Amino acid sequence: MNNRRSFFRKSAALGMGAFGVDSLFNELHAEHFSNAEKYWKADSSDNEDYWSVIQDAYTASKSEIIILNNGGVSPSPLAVQEALEKYNKAAAQGPSYYMWRIMDKGREPLRQRLAKLAGCDAEEIAINRNATEALNTVIFGLPLQKGDEIIGTIQDYPNMIQAWKQREMRDGLVYKQLSFDFPIENDEQIVKAFADAVTPNTKIIHVTHIINWVGQIMPVKKICQMAHSKGIEVVVDGAHTFGLLDYRIPDLECDYFGTSLHKFLSAPVGSGMMWIKKDKIGKIWPLLCNSQPKSGDIRKFETLGTRSFPIEQAIGEAINFQEGIGSKRKQERVHFLKKYWAEKAAQIPGVKIHTSMKPEYSCAIAGVSVDGMKPEEVDGKLMKDYKIHTVGINWENIHCVRVTPHVYTKLSDLDKLVGALEKIAKKA
Repeated sequence: MNNRRSFFRKSAALGMGAFGVDSLFNELHAEHFSNAEKYWKADSSDNEDYWSVIQDAYTASKSEIIILNNGGVSPSPLAVQEALEKYNKAAAQGPSYYMWRIMDKGREPLRQRLAKLAGCDAEEIAINRNATEALNTVIFGLPLQKGDEIIGTIQDYPNMIQAWKQREMRDGLVYKQLSFDFPIENDEQIVKAFADAVTPNTKIIHVTHIINWVGQIMPVKKICQMAHSKGIEVVVDGAHTFGLLDYRIPDLECDYFGTSLHKFLSAPVGSGMMWIKKDKIGKIWPLLCNSQPKSGDIRKFETLGTRSFPIEQAIGEAINFQEGIGSKRKQERVHFLKKYWAEKAAQIPGVKIHTSMKPEYSCAIAGVSVDGMKPEEVDGKLMKDYKIHTVGINWENIHCVRVTPHVYTKLSDLDKLVGALEKIAKKA
């Protein structure tokens, strides 16, 4: 608590912009956060006085549409929006000078800040554009041979599934997919399923930290420990956990990790990050060309050509905002929001929840369905009749509407969601 208070009071003095500019976070939100301290208590997940301050920091909280698809992409708080605009205006005045000679100097400080948030060495962090780019770099860069086996699941993200299938087609790998019926509230059941699929040819296990369709938290650390005991490496898709769950990447004990920063960290759209355990960097081929492809320098993965330097530098403001709230407090709040609406919806006749309520097995995301209706029909009515934006899911054995609140989501908006589901279910 003292550290957080110190942050609120001293953020101006620290100059927390990505490369030394005055922080827009301080200009726009430090006073708000300072005012919120009077509402602080040990358990603040349901402290609406405190969270109303956080909600006010997002322009999305005032939208005419109730945004409940934050699992796809999240809006940024005003400080991040303003930072991006500021950097874009500067770059537009002379891109080759301001981007390459000024803003590019901010990459290393940004790398350090991301590493601090991730709890790892900065020399293990590559800055890119999204989780797909990060994980495709690993998938296509791993030196695998014909006959090598990879284990994943049918519930993994489609882009990763297609990447492994492409390697299977091109290189003669064997890609095996498990299938689960979620929700599952038994880590050992999941770990055993992966262990039972292992053969002497298994080289990689691919795990999605949070299943994006229904929000199941997978026991990544336990899977990694099992895999490593058998000499198998683990690739983790952390697109839906970084900036949401309170953890440090090394604690997962994985070998490779990719995430998007434009989801729960609320960084600008088109920002991502890759982590590779330091002693494994040298063996991974870059997805795009580099003059030293076998180097052990993580920067070999950042030869992306011309890209948006303003987007990269505005990530720093999103980190400021994350640190202002605190990861543990954020995780507890968003889980509270999910549980708030889902427990009420579960009491409605004809409505089913497809996600665990327990914090060790889920956080923000939950799936909901209405008997007699397809997911896309429920999703369509929520938007058309109630201005509630969700997403209908039809993927393998998962058929539901995905609902994902964020820290800016108001309880009144979730009450409207529950009321809408009740009306829809009555007419189904």
